Amino acid sequence: MGINSQTDLSAELQIGPTDLGMVRIYVAGDGIDLPMDFTPEEACDIAEELIDAANRASAQHGGERSAQSGQKPGKTNASGTAAKNRNKR
Repeated sequence: MGINSQTDLSAELQIGPTDLGMVRIYVAGDGIDLPMDFTPEEACDIAEELIDAANRASAQHGGERSAQSGQKPGKTNASGTAAKNRNKR
């Protein structure tokens, strides 16, 4: 499976700080339980990559606005983490 492969799988995505000062990206779904911990610096690098990818995807499809640092595109829950995401492109 690659970046452009379609799937009907869905998973919950949670992002937040840990008690140890790391940033955790947690993915859970059917048969998936994947916690990934990053230093704050690594998390900032990942955030920049996400913003860059969002801007490129928007530009490819004639999007009217681009994501910028400090903005949180899409729906988030009270803790600032993304709600249920579907990996369908």
